[in-house]
Amino acid sequence: MELGFRSSGILAAAGNMVRGGGLLLVFCGIQTLIFLFLVVAFMKRRNEDERKNADQFYRIPEFDGDGFHENGLYRRASVYVNSLPAAQDTEFTTLFTATNSAEISLRLDANRTVTDSFLGAKLWWKNEEDGHGRRAFVLRVRKKDKDGVLRPYLQHVQAVAEEISGQSKELRLFTNFNQRWRSAPFRHPATFATVAMEPDVKRWLKSDLETFMKGRQYYLRVGRSWKRNYLFYGATGTGKSTTITAIANFLNFDIYVLELSQIADDSELKILVQQTGGRSILVVEDLDEFFPALAADKNLTIGRTTTGVTLSGVLNILDGIWSCSEEQRIMVFTMKSRDGIDPAILRAGRLDVHVYFPACTFAAFKILACNYLGLKDHKLFPLVEESIQAGSSLTPAEIGEIMILNRSSPSRALKSVINALQSNNRQARRCRISYPSDDEGDLPGSGRIFRREILSLTDLRKLYNFLRLKNRRKTPQLSYDAKEA
Repeated sequence: MELGFRSSGILAAAGNMVRGGGLLLVFCGIQTLIFLFLVVAFMKRRNEDERKNADQFYRIPEFDGDGFHENGLYRRASVYVNSLPAAQDTEFTTLFTATNSAEISLRLDANRTVTDSFLGAKLWWKNEEDGHGRRAFVLRVRKKDKDGVLRPYLQHVQAVAEEISGQSKELRLFTNFNQRWRSAPFRHPATFATVAMEPDVKRWLKSDLETFMKGRQYYLRVGRSWKRNYLFYGATGTGKSTTITAIANFLNFDIYVLELSQIADDSELKILVQQTGGRSILVVEDLDEFFPALAADKNLTIGRTTTGVTLSGVLNILDGIWSCSEEQRIMVFTMKSRDGIDPAILRAGRLDVHVYFPACTFAAFKILACNYLGLKDHKLFPLVEESIQAGSSLTPAEIGEIMILNRSSPSRALKSVINALQSNNRQARRCRISYPSDDEGDLPGSGRIFRREILSLTDLRKLYNFLRLKNRRKTPQLSYDAKEA
């Protein structure tokens, strides 16, 4: 009996020892895990510190400090990063298409990282977004590679982005509202081939634009801002706005239409001009409607709408520091007439080239006939030419509308045009180009000597025909419902 109690005690003691040893093992295991966790955390922190010490980070925000001016480098970095093959291999990538476009593009999601290599160095891009709409790209470069790689790499990024943008850029039309630009896709089909204007003027204008586009190094060498200012003046419907859209399509430039009546003061005007991007056309239409009020009280007025923009503010658009925030910019100002305009506005250096848009000439009429009616020649063309040379003329917009209404019958359309020409016995105008008389230097396309008008052989022939036709009897008008030839 006593032996049994001893055995039980021994077993109980053994069990207690086992339980105590198990607890000890568990305790030791927990300590080991905690130790390992601390070691891993320490090593991770150490690696992060080493990486931070070994890497250099560059942040490229979407906007500058005031939040108004877009960072051009951000836009180019976005184009470049989204074109990288590594962007297609990330865990999350957004696919999208532009409006009315079948081309599929991809965009790196927020807070994702992609890698790139350049000249044997490895680089990292992160698309950073803070949740409040503020976006930036962060470029990480090894410090040992920074001096030899960073500058040529950024130049490479910008060059590739410009090439991609030039190939796939969707043109935008911007209008200002409440100190901001709002944009919509720009899909106007006008080209220089379809613009109804004198062929000589068209060729000269295209040549001037091409010279400007190739003149970066020249403008840099002479210390001038790389921009070109044009004045288009002529009656409503003569093709000023259509020519602007043709220029935009020709150069692949966005259009910014500056509504002066929507601007409160010069400060707002300054912000809007600085927000415009490079490779763009800034347009101010019907400038002459503002200047009578400018001469009176230095405030712009349109009808019953007033704005606090001053003459000084307008001049700073033309040639001030405000206008130099971006390169490769074209400014176009339109007027119905230059008569009575302050010469300070029209001088060289502010409005570099003046292009006059007259009522429709016969050369412009033939372009319209080809565009609207598919006619390169017709037996009624001589009668149209005589009517125009006799002093009767319509604007290209008016003739185009007549052709649209009668497009099902080209002959009826031409007869309708002739009737309209003969019923509007207005003095014909001739399309010309003039320059301000002041010397603006030897910039490409400059030429103050063209201020004086020079009669061409075509003009002399028109004058001869006009004098000859004055002695003739008036040609009977054709009826709208006359039998077609």
